[in-house]
Order: sequence, then C-alpha cells, then structure tokens
Amino acid sequence: MSDLSLTTSDTELRIIAQLAEELSVRPQQVAAVIELLKDGATVPFIARYRKEATGGLDDTVLRNLDTRLLYLRDLEDRRAAILSSITEQNKLTPELELAIKQADTKQRLEDLYAPFKVKRRTRAQIAREAGLEPLADGILADLQCDPLTLAAQYLNAEAGITEPKAALDGARDILAERYAENADLLADMRNHLWTQGYLYSKVADGKEAEGANFRDWFDFNEPLRTLPSHRILAMLRGRQQGALELRIGIEASQDILVPHPCVERVARFLELGKGLFDAAPTPRAKWLADIARWTWRVKLLTMFETEMLTRLRETAEAEAIRVFAANLKDLLLAAPAGPKAVLGLDPGIRTGVKIAAIDHTGKVVETATIYPFEPRRDRVGSLTTLATIARRHKIELVAIGNGTASRETEKLVADLMAAQPDLKLTRVVVSEAGASVYSASELAALEFPDLDVSLRGAASIARRLQDPLAELVKIEPKAIGVGQYQHDLNQRELARSLDAVVEDCVNAVGVDVNTASAALLTRVSGLNSTLAKNIVSYRDAKGVFPNRSALKEVPRFGEKAFEQAAGFLRIPNGDNPLDASSVHPEAYPVVERILKKIAADMKEVIGNRDKLKGLSPSEFTDERFGVPTVRDILLELEKPGRDPRPEFTTATFKEGVETLNDLLPGMLLEGVVTNVANFGAFVDIGVHQDGLVHISALAEKFVSDPRDVVRVGQTVKVRVQEVDIPRKRIALTMRLNDETPPARSAGGAPASSNRSSGGQSASKQNKGAAPEPLGQGAMAAAFAKLKR
Repeated sequence: MSDLSLTTSDTELRIIAQLAEELSVRPQQVAAVIELLKDGATVPFIARYRKEATGGLDDTVLRNLDTRLLYLRDLEDRRAAILSSITEQNKLTPELELAIKQADTKQRLEDLYAPFKVKRRTRAQIAREAGLEPLADGILADLQCDPLTLAAQYLNAEAGITEPKAALDGARDILAERYAENADLLADMRNHLWTQGYLYSKVADGKEAEGANFRDWFDFNEPLRTLPSHRILAMLRGRQQGALELRIGIEASQDILVPHPCVERVARFLELGKGLFDAAPTPRAKWLADIARWTWRVKLLTMFETEMLTRLRETAEAEAIRVFAANLKDLLLAAPAGPKAVLGLDPGIRTGVKIAAIDHTGKVVETATIYPFEPRRDRVGSLTTLATIARRHKIELVAIGNGTASRETEKLVADLMAAQPDLKLTRVVVSEAGASVYSASELAALEFPDLDVSLRGAASIARRLQDPLAELVKIEPKAIGVGQYQHDLNQRELARSLDAVVEDCVNAVGVDVNTASAALLTRVSGLNSTLAKNIVSYRDAKGVFPNRSALKEVPRFGEKAFEQAAGFLRIPNGDNPLDASSVHPEAYPVVERILKKIAADMKEVIGNRDKLKGLSPSEFTDERFGVPTVRDILLELEKPGRDPRPEFTTATFKEGVETLNDLLPGMLLEGVVTNVANFGAFVDIGVHQDGLVHISALAEKFVSDPRDVVRVGQTVKVRVQEVDIPRKRIALTMRLNDETPPARSAGGAPASSNRSSGGQSASKQNKGAAPEPLGQGAMAAAFAKLKR
C-alpha cells in the first residue's frame, strides 16, 4: 500500500486495509473503487466499464464494498469523537487510547467509552458521594475482612447511611456499575451469551385466543446461534402484538445450591476469589458472590437482553432483506414475451373482468369490461367481446392476473381458445402483486389520464408479460410482494437494498432510449428523475434519437451524466450499429482499430463471429483500455445487445384443478415459483393458495440454499404431498419419485400427524444427506403460516 500512502490519510488507509481483508481483494482495488465512487460513478458503471481500475470486481462485491465503506467511515467518525471526549476529560491513558484505536466494531467502541459518558445520577454515584468507594475497594483488597464489620466504619448520617447494611448496599452498587462498564467483561459475557444462550418465548397472560396465529411460539426455546430469520421475525411480531413474551438467557440448574453459570463466569472473569459458591462461604466470599449475582442479574442481563433482541432483529432483517432482494432480482429479470400484442385481463366477479389490449409497443389500443360471472353471468357476451378485441388487434398472448377469479377467468379464455382456434392465442397467468398500487399512483395517472383506475391494472398486467422489467420499475419495490415480513423490516435499509437491485437489473439489460418510460430511464446509471423526464420530453418534441451523441442536446444532460449513462442507453436501428450495443462510446476508437485490423466495415462485423475469430484482445489495448474491456467489446460485437434474461416459457395449470378441494395427494402439477425463502419455495399451482415446497423436498440431493434450485418466476413440476383445507395449507414436493403419503381424514387433518414443535422439527429435516420426506404435514404446518 506504499503507493497509496502519499495521498491518503491514515484513517482512509486503515479503512482500505480492512475492506481489502474483508473482501479478499487488493488494497489498490479498494482504493480505486473508493475514488470512483467519490467522483460520482455508479456501481453498474464501475462494474461494466472500469474493470481495469478495479481488477474486474463484480457488482456484488462493489455493493458490499459500498455498504461496508459507509459503516467503517461512521466507525472512524465515532472513534475520533470518543478520543476527543476522553481527552477533554484528561482521562485518556496510553492503554485506553490503544484499545480505542484497535476497536473494530461500534459496539466495542461504546463499551470502552461507557465509563466516561456523562450519565444521569445513578445509585453508584450517590454512594460515591457518600464516601463509600473506599469501602468497596477495601473489601476487595482485604482477603480476611468481614464486610459488615468494615462497613460500620463508613456510616454517614447526613447521606442517609445509618447502618452497616446500607453502606454495603452502596458499595455493591459502586462495584456493580464498575464491572458493568468493564469492556473486556462485556465482550466476554456477550460472546458467551450469544454462543450458549437461548431465546425463550411464551404466551402472554390471557392472550391464548387473541394470539392464536402465534401458537407455535407459546412454549418455545431455541439457541440464539441457530435461530433462522423468519422464526425471529415471527416471534418479534408476536411480541409487538402483545401475544408473546420473549426473554434471553442460559437455563440455570434447578439445584438452588448450584450458581447460575453466568454468575459464576462473571466471578471467575473478575477474579473475585475462590470459595464464593461453597456451601459455607466466608462472609467476604458470600458478599462477593452477591456482587457477581447483582452484576449479572441487575446490570448485565437487562442490558444484554435488549441488546441481543436488537441483534437478533438486525440479523434477521438483514437476511430477510437479502432474500427479498434476491427474489426481486429474479422477478425483474424474468423472461420477457417481447414485442407481441397482448390482452391483459384483471379478473373480478361482481365488478367484472377488466380488459386492456396493448400493441407490440405497449400502447393501449382498446379497453373494456365484461361480466361473465355472478351476478350478471353474461358468458356469451363476454366471449364475443374477447374474440372481437383479439381479432381486431391481432392478439397473440392473453395475460391473466392471478387474483380473485383468476382460474374462472382462465377457464373463460380456455373456452374461447377451444371455440375459436384460428385466433391462435396463448394464455398466461401473471402475478398482479403491486398492480393496484401502480393503478392508483401519480405515474399511472400521467401515463393513462383518460383511463379508469380499474383498467390501468389490466394494462399493467399486459405490459408485465411483454416486458416485466420495464413495467415493474414503476412500482415501489417492496409492494411487488416477493419478501417475508417486509413491513416489519428497517424501511430505509430495505429501500436502499431493493433500489440497488432495480438499478443493477435495469443496467444489466440496457434500455431502449427511444421507447423507455421516464420511470425506467430514472433507474439508468447516471440519470435521475429530472433527466429522465427531460429525455422523454425532448423525444416527444424532436422525435427519436438517431444516435447516442444526440443525447447531449437534452437539457442538463452534461458530460458526466453522458459518461455514466451512455453505455446503458441503446438506440436500435440508429446511425451507428454500436449504439444498439453495450460498447461505451468512449471505446468506439477500439472498435475502429479492430475493423482496420480485419479490413471490414461495421455492418460486416457486427453479429458475425467468424469475422472476429482468432483475434487476441491484447492486440488492441492501449494506455486507457486493457484486456478486460477489449474482451468485452469483442463479445459484444459477436452478439450485440445481448439480453441476459432467459427465453420466454409458460406454465400450464391442470384443467379441473381450481380450488383446494380439487387437490389430492399424489397429483402431479405444473406451477410457477412465486417466492423463495430460506426454508423453501412457494409455488402457484392455480388454486388461489400457494403451496410450500420445503427445502428438504426441493431435490433428491441435500440443498443448503433453495435459490440453488429454484428462482422466482420459474416453471416447475410438483407433486401434492398434503392438503390441509381448514388451514389452507398445501405441502408440495419436487422430489417426484417420493411415495405419496396416506390420504387425509374427513376433517381435513392428516390421518396421522405430528405437531411441529415451534418449527424445530422442521428445521432439522434438512440436516442429513438424505432429507426426510415431507410426509405428515409437520413442515407444512410449521411453515405455510409464514406465507400469510
């Protein structure tokens, strides 16, 4: 790092070194990223176009670096403030200064600073003012003393200390506060409690009926270190709603003669002496044992309980946000149907089925509402309307929202397809999560000022099929509904993480600047809402952009914005074929050198692998563009404008299976993955209730992470294992060769069942190499409730 030290402060060097160690990269890579971020570069831009500077760090590493950088800078600011405060108090010793400088977490810093914080007047402070600190120190120093006898020398009527016991209580308060501010003891006990402690949950008095949704946690405990995020969030929600009481601790022996393990550990760590917990201790030993108990029970346990619950919540939230972000990424990068005419249907019963037809560009060309169900039951008229619109606009795909009346509407479309096969329609059920949020939004009002709110939803459903990414960016990410407990999470962190996912996905795919909405353009690297609106306004006034250079004519589109955005903005069929690719305009001279080398023009080369065969990237490097960039350019010339999303496919729901009552164990069905959690995947099989494929039932082999097997939006084949109609729970398996479990009893409960012990048995299902089959409903009972 010697080449960094000339221009970088000691604090920044320390941050760079720590980040390099944490991320297993070179300090120079970290320093380069920090400099680029400081200059306003975005993560997608750095990942794609600054590989030489970063050594090829991908967007995942860059996101982690950016997040940790913020934390470490906050840590350094706090370190400086603490050192300044203690220095002003003239209490900074060399040993303390070293400890503060070596602290690697905010928690450690606060532990070291605790004795020097300005506090409210405590019982220990009152005892010190009464002159009792020498008594406390005297008992510690004199191994043979009798505390009661020694305390008689420290009576102080003016301070209310009129008997030896009161003096000893004051000395106890002084020592307990002193020990509770011992940073090393705090670190030791915190680690011990985290690794050995349990979270205990019980039902709050009188809340058995009201808190029935949390009955799995009415009498529950599990080690802190093994608690999964969804279980933590469920119990915290139960506590917030007043149904559960939570506490943290290490179970003590029932033998009253055996000290609590944490009390014994405190005494041992503080070296309070031997014999404290003997059957017949000396008076001094007995008093010191009480000090250890008081320190633990009154000071440390209360503090740690709050701290550990906060830590559990933060850990669970971080994991839930990670899972949510991963699911969102899969949903945004779902396969687009492409530029096809689509009929969007927003199902409803009494309010009717809303229809919106869009052409291949996404423009709404016709809307209508039909009433095939109760109370009108105009099935013939509805089929006629659908056929007329489909024929008039040459509809290829029918997108059906998956909400209320979805299967009934799908059956209606199936009848249309059977009656009029010449229409050549394909029906697809589409998730409508967040469609109502979009319909009522200001953005929807601007897009469809003359369209009723209910019809906007149908248009959004149609567009989601055409291009999921372009449509879903218009909706607040957390409203899309692919997370768990999203309303319980840290909203600022959730928004930051999900926004990063949207930004990465949009820039990974690229954006057609001549057709993109302002909402989509806003997510492009280097652009903001103002620039996005300016681009759309300029396009509406002047027509399509003929090339990327024309973007500079847009008001407020400066050189910096152009540098960050240009590579992600595509112009198909423009003046320059490269403008439709991900090759950045700054690298066009590299392409010119390649063309000169092979003596060919652009139209001959682009998309022609044979013309580029045998070229070495190193032949075209210069002081600015190295091998990584040239390699990317060659790949892009071979397949310009490559879309990283998969090919479009559709799932077909089984005819005649439309409700829970139609399901039977053993049925083989096709479905679509709607959500992936750490414990398994939820699959829509077309019965208005997603089924759960537990992690142990995802594959024949051991699965540690469900996302190694399934993704949101993926079409999968599943077999029904169990159906619990009263509780609306469906257990599915993707291990299609497993034996079908016994049939259900008439009451909807399995013929033989095990009650999940707060989810513990479920969590153990996936420990071995051969997971136990999901047979008797324990896992479905433990986890299907989490979907709600």
